[in-house]
Amino acid sequence: MCTGRPGWLTVSLRVGKYKKTHKNIMINLMDILEVDTKKQIVRVEPLVTMGQVTALLTSIGWTLPVLPELDDLTVGGLIMGTGIESSSHKYGLFQHICTAYELVLADGSFVRCTPSENSDLFYAVPWSCGTLGFLVAAEIRIIPAKKYVKLRFEPVQGLEAICAKFTHESQRQENHFVEGLLYSLDEAVIMTGVMTDEVEPGKLNSIGNYYKPWFFKHVENYLKTNREGLEYIPLRHYYHRHTRSIFWELQDIIPFGNNPIFRYLFGWMVPPKISLLKLTQGETLRKLYEQHHVVQDMLVPMKCLQQALHTFQNDIHVYPIWLCPFILPSQPGLVHPKGNEAELYIDIGAYGEPRVKHFEARSCMRQLEKFVRSVHGFQMLYADCYMNREEFWEMFDGSLYHKLREKLGCQDAFPEVYDKICKAARH
Repeated sequence: MCTGRPGWLTVSLRVGKYKKTHKNIMINLMDILEVDTKKQIVRVEPLVTMGQVTALLTSIGWTLPVLPELDDLTVGGLIMGTGIESSSHKYGLFQHICTAYELVLADGSFVRCTPSENSDLFYAVPWSCGTLGFLVAAEIRIIPAKKYVKLRFEPVQGLEAICAKFTHESQRQENHFVEGLLYSLDEAVIMTGVMTDEVEPGKLNSIGNYYKPWFFKHVENYLKTNREGLEYIPLRHYYHRHTRSIFWELQDIIPFGNNPIFRYLFGWMVPPKISLLKLTQGETLRKLYEQHHVVQDMLVPMKCLQQALHTFQNDIHVYPIWLCPFILPSQPGLVHPKGNEAELYIDIGAYGEPRVKHFEARSCMRQLEKFVRSVHGFQMLYADCYMNREEFWEMFDGSLYHKLREKLGCQDAFPEVYDKICKAARH
């Protein structure tokens, strides 16, 4: 079984073939059920989007501690897959701000799981891609919000300086947000932000307005002019700062999209929905895109950042690169640090056309996956994954997952996560 939501509706660029061979179960649950400001919890159904969440919560003075950028990302996708934001160095991944999941299991029974109740299931659900049960609701922590983000922009030259500065800022708990955009191997802009209700005169920048420059281009200006900057950005605009340009993917779809004339006349029309792009994309175009385009997020320990960026440069050579730090707690489940203590990791996001000579998707990505496994890193499962089964379970800890699949009778009801997401299994 699998959910009946069509593959083209998901934000992932991958179109899973399992939808055609599995029994589709329609789960049209898309409402915010309750906001409890005393317990500081919001209870939501799985198809609630980040756009819905920010619209409601910011209007009443609250927010999620980790709120991934793109409007159309759903709670179910962020739990069953994963989610990250520039506040993750404080709060962890999206799964780490969840306090309870409600699922329907293979036998049709309903179960609620928390860190203290059915805890094995609670820790096994994240990254399981819907292969342990159907998520029907989740409870997520909320925190008080302020109106603006006071954001500092600092251009940094030289790879060693970039890695040192980024590591330092990621360890400072007073930074509510930390993010880096790497424009070449030795040029980056590092951004740090704090929430505030005050604005300095003349420094307000409502970057979410349709006529404004794309955020990554705006940030690049600080690098080109080699100057630091300070801006106050409305909170919801900050959360969705990469939405209008789908990070920097839109420049490959609409090359003139950041032109001032286009922005003023037609900026209100973009971005096109990722689901629309997938629905209207033919098989030939999809294969062409797969061979000449990379969309990958690799999560590696912060101590391996410099080595990882060299590897990205050698294997795929895609810029800009998104850098987002996160703390990875030592908890059971598919993804955890090597030791028994929480460890600082970094999400390296590469989205765009590879400029490495003789790029071949399968061989180049397998090289990158091999490096990520060697440093005890993880690959986000929304992306194309070329590992074989043995390599996949070398990267992810399947001990708890397999134990629960057997205990809950999942083998005959749901596919294994590897069979659902890996190209080696799907073709």
